[in-house]
Amino acid sequence: MNYPIKIILTLFFFSLRLLNAQIFEGYTLYSPTGGGPGGGTGGTSYLMDNDMNMIHTWTHSRGAASMPYLMADSSIIYPYRVQSPTMSSGGVGGGIAHIAWDSSILWQFTISDDTYQHHHDVQPLPNGNILVIAWERKTANEAYAMGRQTIDNPLGEMWSTAIFEFEMVPPNQANIVWEWHLWDHLIQDNDASLPGFGVVSEHPELFDINKGEVGGGGGPGGSNADWMHINAIDYNPHLDHIAISSRHQNEIFIIDHSTTTEEAAGHTGGNSGKGGDFLYRWGNPSNYDRGSSNDQKLDSQHGVNWIKEGYPGEGNLILYNNNYASNSSAVFELVPPLTSDSSNYIISESEPYGPDNPIWMHTGGFHSNVQSGAFRLENGNTLISVADDGQIFEVDSTGFMVWNYTHPGNNIMVARAQKYSIDFLGGGDTTGFPDYRVGDVNFDEKVDLFDLFYTSDMYYGYYLPTPPADINEDSEVNFQDIMAFVYKIMNFNR
Repeated sequence: MNYPIKIILTLFFFSLRLLNAQIFEGYTLYSPTGGGPGGGTGGTSYLMDNDMNMIHTWTHSRGAASMPYLMADSSIIYPYRVQSPTMSSGGVGGGIAHIAWDSSILWQFTISDDTYQHHHDVQPLPNGNILVIAWERKTANEAYAMGRQTIDNPLGEMWSTAIFEFEMVPPNQANIVWEWHLWDHLIQDNDASLPGFGVVSEHPELFDINKGEVGGGGGPGGSNADWMHINAIDYNPHLDHIAISSRHQNEIFIIDHSTTTEEAAGHTGGNSGKGGDFLYRWGNPSNYDRGSSNDQKLDSQHGVNWIKEGYPGEGNLILYNNNYASNSSAVFELVPPLTSDSSNYIISESEPYGPDNPIWMHTGGFHSNVQSGAFRLENGNTLISVADDGQIFEVDSTGFMVWNYTHPGNNIMVARAQKYSIDFLGGGDTTGFPDYRVGDVNFDEKVDLFDLFYTSDMYYGYYLPTPPADINEDSEVNFQDIMAFVYKIMNFNR
């Protein structure tokens, strides 16, 4: 084929693909950080549209521990780094705030004492409560008494993991309504006289206390005793399950939230019948002696979450595998092997949990050693955050990049970002919709053709109507609003 014709055809098909590429219409929420472990430089949370217009910002006195969460009433849940954490390593936090659209603090709470220190992520629940990850300090003697053989850090401590469900009590209190502790679900095969003695390979529902190092002398925050380094938490309301990700153990885990706190401390109870034991784990089967290093699938992964009901791939897990290959990260989508009643996960007597491989993967051209994450969007695209580069981009199901943004500045990190649909604010009920200007549908502080396009899309049913699009203020978005919009724009341009 003639070379110039090849070029023309290539450009044609590339252009056709660009035309066909569908960017998910929504608002992206993220909180860049750059102030070091102390977070003393403060921070800002940004809500941005697809044209990189900042729809809204929230200013904070302390830097982010991870990512914020947008609520349907226009408020955000913001995990942040306290001034003097009691335990400090990568992802240290300690504070959680519920912040209104106008940046007023509705509630804030600190988890930073001699025993517990919040870090990384939180997860708002449908009931209004919040799941929180915390380090749980154990002394070396406590660890040895449980069968740990070595403590590999100068502190002489071992930080285990706890998960709390907090009920917010404004302005600055919280009730613990449920809790889970990894320390209740350990096994060891070294000393029959100590608790938890057993054959590790026969108990994948428990974690071997002798797997992995226990912190070290360096890293963010200096000396630490961070054993698991849980960096993300998610909740599945259909299953009533919780997913967490452990960077240091290169595994993800699922536990049963349907238990009582008492059941969560044991091995029976809940919908699963297994109490607080692991229902599922994936990524590094050598941790429960059902594989070798050759079978390890994950390396320093972050950001595990379920794909939401009604989205392409619903019920699957998606995560960011930081060190998939040399200087290369990847996004994995997994199909967990659920039983027919969805209460447990299938595993053979001798093999590790499946699947053998992800059902979908995206890699190439991006890498971050820390934080990062991925979320499936309603149209089937995937939003990916590359923390080290401050980059957020969106790919379609084939891996084609349809949208890309990098936050400006040096040494900026974006832990993770989420994208919310245009009609998310208000949650189908405008009583909690943020302050707005009639006509400014995309919140860019201008009334122009872009707002007319959004209003037209709402009229034709592509998006749910929002109050700013109700130009004639008759409590509905209809053709009259489109005509009023045209008149408004023409009048502005006279």
